[in-house]
Amino acid sequence: MSLTIQKTIHQFVDLAIQTKALNELDRNYTVNRLLAILKLKEAGEFVASDETTSLLDYMDLMIQYAKDTHIIDDTQADTEMFEASIMDLITPLPSEVNRIFWEEYRESPSAATDYFYDLSQRNDYIKTRNIAKNIIFTGQSDYGDLEVTINLSKPEKDPKEIAKAAKQVSVNYPKCVLCIENEGYEGHANHAARQNHRIIRIKLDQETFGFQYSPYVYYNEHSIFLNETHKPMVVDRRCFRNILDIVEILPHYFVGSNADLPRVGGSILAHDHYQGGRHVFPMEKAASYKQVQLERFNRIEAELVHWPMSVIRLKSQDIEELVEASTFILDQWIDYSDETLDIIAYTGEERHNTITPIARFKDGKYEMDLVLRNNRVSEEFPDGIFHPHKDVHHIKKENIGLIEVMGLAVLPPRLVDELETVKKYLLKQISLDEVTPIHRAWAEEIANRTNTITEANIQAVIEKNVTLKFQRVLEDAGVFKQTDEGRLGFLRFIKVLNKSRGGNA
Repeated sequence: MSLTIQKTIHQFVDLAIQTKALNELDRNYTVNRLLAILKLKEAGEFVASDETTSLLDYMDLMIQYAKDTHIIDDTQADTEMFEASIMDLITPLPSEVNRIFWEEYRESPSAATDYFYDLSQRNDYIKTRNIAKNIIFTGQSDYGDLEVTINLSKPEKDPKEIAKAAKQVSVNYPKCVLCIENEGYEGHANHAARQNHRIIRIKLDQETFGFQYSPYVYYNEHSIFLNETHKPMVVDRRCFRNILDIVEILPHYFVGSNADLPRVGGSILAHDHYQGGRHVFPMEKAASYKQVQLERFNRIEAELVHWPMSVIRLKSQDIEELVEASTFILDQWIDYSDETLDIIAYTGEERHNTITPIARFKDGKYEMDLVLRNNRVSEEFPDGIFHPHKDVHHIKKENIGLIEVMGLAVLPPRLVDELETVKKYLLKQISLDEVTPIHRAWAEEIANRTNTITEANIQAVIEKNVTLKFQRVLEDAGVFKQTDEGRLGFLRFIKVLNKSRGGNA
């Protein structure tokens, strides 16, 4: 066995040199580091091989050897930590990655991100093989195409893993998964391995931010821009300035921020961060239905977007002007109420209104999409008045964060098996009682309003109806509905903007 594993070590290192992940001068060093990791004392002779395989395949062989020889336990956490320790050896140090990134940047911003994205995939920080398992489709809606992914990339913990995690001594380092101290961190049962993780440093105003990719990218070049200081998310003037400054640095990327209030924000409100990437989302393609004039900012183009959520789109060549206008709109929205539409700004001291902002550079101008949010709850809607309502929870009940706002549904893995029961019912292979209970009413509804359902079109039928449910999810989250009443309400808010002399603009 050891001779076989020694051959694997040599082949791994040789392929890393061939693919320029390592230099020839790194050969002996890397072989010896792998021997140490795998508890081996001798390397054996290197024999060149004509075998064609990948670095990840060789990594898998080393992982299996480590499990077979009880170097590690056969758990997800131990496996990922060991994988990261191997791939770290073919990843340059953070200082070198940053040096190369900014050297490539001199050629072009896209050359720099191409380098960094390729590195992050090649060293298995981005879990390309897991991501390939995701189910992805596009469906038509009243607002243009919407994108849907059923997320299968994150492995579920088994009972043994959960038990081990429960015994893990509590550690408060790093403070969260977004902290910059994750770079190079070994990880443990309750914290992801990050030994092969690298972060690009970017200066924004007086602060340093880290630029990294998401290990489980939901779209092309899914990026995270994180504050080097662990502090809460805030949507304010500084946020607008930062996301526009990042777009100025990386004009081929969009950059947005989750809202900063519970129920309408993302899953991590404790660490100041933004998300971005190289992807055109459905919301960006959505047309405007009305041009509006912002009297305080008459050089800015402003329009209301035909989208299930309530979007003011601003366009200008002047970043500073966009920052001022966005801040003014936010300040006015924070205190705005329209009880006829259930929009109430405060309950006592609790604030309900905020914004999900998205910035991009397009057709020679900077764009800022300001998505108006309200997180108020009621007896009828305990999860949120402007949150997915109960009748769509069978598809999506989680918060509607930045990614969903822009038109990409990230749906839970449970749907794979559950939708199979719906398919079988629609094909008359099982009774309604055998359909997953939360989907029964929906399955019956689809059957009643679909003329022809066959093996040939069943997948299309399911995708169409999941897309329509996602459309409803987004409509529930919209504060000004795309109805006559909702559009008139939106215009009332625009009138308030034009009457107001307040704000910090």
